[in-house]
Amino acid sequence: MNIHLITFSPTGGTRRVSESLCKALSDESVVTELCTKPQNLSYPDITADDLVFISMPVYAGRVPALAVERLKGIKANGAKCAVVAVYGNRAYEDALVEMQDTATEIGFQVIAAVAAIAEHSICRMYGTGRPDEEDANELASFGLDIFNKAKEMTNQTNGVQTSSPLALPGNRPYKEGCSGPYPTAGDACTECGTCADACPTGAISFDNLKGVNTELCIGCMRCVSVCPIHERGIGDRLNLLAAHLKPLCSERKMNELFL
Repeated sequence: MNIHLITFSPTGGTRRVSESLCKALSDESVVTELCTKPQNLSYPDITADDLVFISMPVYAGRVPALAVERLKGIKANGAKCAVVAVYGNRAYEDALVEMQDTATEIGFQVIAAVAAIAEHSICRMYGTGRPDEEDANELASFGLDIFNKAKEMTNQTNGVQTSSPLALPGNRPYKEGCSGPYPTAGDACTECGTCADACPTGAISFDNLKGVNTELCIGCMRCVSVCPIHERGIGDRLNLLAAHLKPLCSERKMNELFL
């Protein structure tokens, strides 16, 4: 059984959660990062006996449409998978059921799910340092539980799913998605191009490195996280958003595990 980590991780938190889940399983996990430029996308070879962890960030209760679109390019071949929604200590709302539906649609057997907390991608004062050591230990233990379930299913049923689908929190139809905020550069920007190199959608042009194409930008904050001089962001809107989120994000949320 090969272990695959399929992530869409613009700022690194989603990937850290995924790695924590697999820490006790294998040093040979195959990692596929979907948050990259289209020309750099490389899809894994997955067999029916493999176990796949699909991890995505939550934006306003949904997973990014681009992440869903790219996931649909993967051939599942009936493999078992766990879907992992990673959010910034506010709420994950319909993200898990959206991931479950997408993974099932393309041929995965969804045998487990996780809603995990990582540092908020915009207001980094919420969920700071998460996943922390407590999270990492909990996730590693649950990852082993998922692995054992997958192995038992393979041994007993030759990989054919006989159990009922997971009942996960969330609504169908999903809540309406939202867009933005869209980061731009401050006056001290040196136009080094790091943000344009890293942007997964091409929303930052090398001809206009301080701006952003809002038709392409998904608000993933990758450009903010990679700026070497911390000169890209959402400006005064950061304080407004932080104030709005404070009553929703200040209390430590716990990871939710479904098996």
